[in-house]
Amino acid sequence: MTENSSKARNDAESAFSITQTQSMARNRMMSEIDTAAAERDAKTQRLRELRLEREASAPAKVSKPKKTTKR
Repeated sequence: MTENSSKARNDAESAFSITQTQSMARNRMMSEIDTAAAERDAKTQRLRELRLEREASAPAKVSKPKKTTKR
């Protein structure tokens, strides 16, 4: 009886260990993805601010009407 319960316990602990390892790996990957997304968003925001600043300081360009060709 003790051998059966001991084997069952070892099997359960082994299965739990595998599940725990997979969970930790998944959490680590999600953390890395979240970090990359946050870095990308920060860079996008910084570039947007620089573009808007550059556009605000540049003189306004007047566009000329396009010439049309008569046929």
